[in-house]
Amino acid sequence: MLEKIVIANRGEIALRILRACRELGIKTVAVHSTADSNLKHVLLADESVCIGPPPSPKSYLNMPAIISAAEVTDSVAIHPGYGFLSENADFAERVEDSGFVFIGPQAKVIRLMGDKVSAIKTMKAQGVPCVPGSDGPLRDDADENFRIARDIGYPVIIKASGGGGGRGMRVVHSEASLPSAVAITRSEAAAAFGNDQVYMEKFLERPRHIEFQVLADNYGNVVHLGERDCSMQRRHQKVVEEAPAPGITAEQRAKMGDKVVAACRAVGYRSAGTLEFLYENGEFYFIEMNNRLQVEHPVTEAVFGVDLVREQICVAAGLPISFEQDKLR
Repeated sequence: MLEKIVIANRGEIALRILRACRELGIKTVAVHSTADSNLKHVLLADESVCIGPPPSPKSYLNMPAIISAAEVTDSVAIHPGYGFLSENADFAERVEDSGFVFIGPQAKVIRLMGDKVSAIKTMKAQGVPCVPGSDGPLRDDADENFRIARDIGYPVIIKASGGGGGRGMRVVHSEASLPSAVAITRSEAAAAFGNDQVYMEKFLERPRHIEFQVLADNYGNVVHLGERDCSMQRRHQKVVEEAPAPGITAEQRAKMGDKVVAACRAVGYRSAGTLEFLYENGEFYFIEMNNRLQVEHPVTEAVFGVDLVREQICVAAGLPISFEQDKLR
């Protein structure tokens, strides 16, 4: 088992990681900004290290400071939680290259599945249904983009390849609006995500948003823990999550569950993750994957009685998943 873990986050998820570590007999190091020295997880951790001033880029997004905290405390692993650096492939790589365990997916998998264009291509190759779209990034060619949109059929949606959290999306209802929508989304994507690559999909007007929770270890074992319905949203931000999703039959759940498990196994996924789908007229369409824990993971934990944070830590320690698919109820 891992002897000591740096918790590279704050708030609720930091406390969840701390609790799991305590139950597993693992010592904890809380990193914090100068403004967070009295937060509960900092006070409860075995050790704490201040990593910078309150602005996130100078503390919780400060990779060298976090890795240095692991070095000076003789820690063996770093848990990024969610948000901040949890899906940053460069951070995962730097952690591993520095001799520590990154509690999450491998850097190469984060790069593959964290980019929406490459993730969709990968899922299509594995037989997972996807929303009809541009099959790759849009080029700076208005005529070609018009043709793609006509082939898909309006309305379409322009999305940032590196987007997330409901940002980097623009719906287009007519050809006249397409060039400006592509240009604006591209500009916003460059500013917000450091990547101006965008792609196009058919805009489904009345879909439900359903996501499947997965867990994978280093031995090819992959399980899914059913689905959550996160259709109730405001400005593309999830407000309420419900599990299991109303109206999804056991047959549909098993069929899609088998597909996501096979796809995750094929890409060599490790740790906890979530595959997100749009659901309309009885059909699922893959849209993206979150290569981390999510804020809403306790909904699934409550349904299945599985501690995903503990499982994630144990997987990072080299242990197999502690349960099998057919044992979940």
